[in-house]
Amino acid sequence: MNDAPESTRLEIAIADTAGGERLDRALAIARPELSRSRIKALIEQGHLKLGGGTIMDPALRVKPGQVFTLEIPPAVAAQPQGQAIDLDIVYEDDDLIVIDKPAGMVVHPAPGNPDNTLVNALIAHCGDSLSGIGGERRPGIVHRIDKDTSGLIVAAKNDATHQALSAAFEKHDIERAYLALVWGVPSPTSGEITGNIGRHPVDRKRMAVVSRGGKPATTRYRVLKSFGLGAALVECRLLTGRTHQIRVHMTKLGHPLIGDPVYGKPTAARRGRLPRDARAAAEAFPRQALHATLLGFDHPRTGQHLVWRSESPEDFRRLERVLGAAVS
Repeated sequence: MNDAPESTRLEIAIADTAGGERLDRALAIARPELSRSRIKALIEQGHLKLGGGTIMDPALRVKPGQVFTLEIPPAVAAQPQGQAIDLDIVYEDDDLIVIDKPAGMVVHPAPGNPDNTLVNALIAHCGDSLSGIGGERRPGIVHRIDKDTSGLIVAAKNDATHQALSAAFEKHDIERAYLALVWGVPSPTSGEITGNIGRHPVDRKRMAVVSRGGKPATTRYRVLKSFGLGAALVECRLLTGRTHQIRVHMTKLGHPLIGDPVYGKPTAARRGRLPRDARAAAEAFPRQALHATLLGFDHPRTGQHLVWRSESPEDFRRLERVLGAAVS
């Protein structure tokens, strides 16, 4: 028997008087029990359909007589629950904990990923010390890395540490380096990528370098190893921390990450620069080839400068070996 809560589906018709209104506003007028901000969030999360197609632009202008289908996901617990999940702990004291996160683990609960996250594991491991730190849905979380990115992440265990680390991230006083396997070889082999990052103007699930709005973002990169002209191992250092920053900036540079399901679409010519076996391995890689390899900062309480390094996981190193063998 399945006792999981079910979503609620609403059919909402646009009245004649609402023609030309923004979509989120028109729906909020039709269903006043839902706030406009809630409807906007549901739209951007892909829960609205029109004629079988998903609509994700809350600013779309509506037409009288259109009938939209809004699916409201079931309510989730106000606070995440602890779950006994193994963690690779590289450092821990009374103030903070540093985890080497595996690829595939979501950092905090969100629609579509209500549990089995790093937060659930931290609550079980740390107990009540995380309560209330950083918000109910993200207790202890100071920064995040994508689900399919592996590597180092720090969480706070008390309010003072959370505030201090958050301030350090805001001032860019945190040292962070990532390893990435990318299509092609960047030229020059080192440099700085800049450009404001915001929501893609058409595909709201993606981020993009935008000409208006967004937030300033800077990534420094250097090529550590090239595999002919077809691929490269690149170190990326974040001077800012925006959503999908490395993935977006490397795509802007013309060298998207291998395996990236959202941004990693190289041209046929660039794919063709790899020998057949290496190209097949790169095209079959099931996630973005990105690993948070270095994390460093001054301890908020002691002032001691701490640095941790993490070796890339086996799937990453296996792909690196295949790329190297194919061009040696």
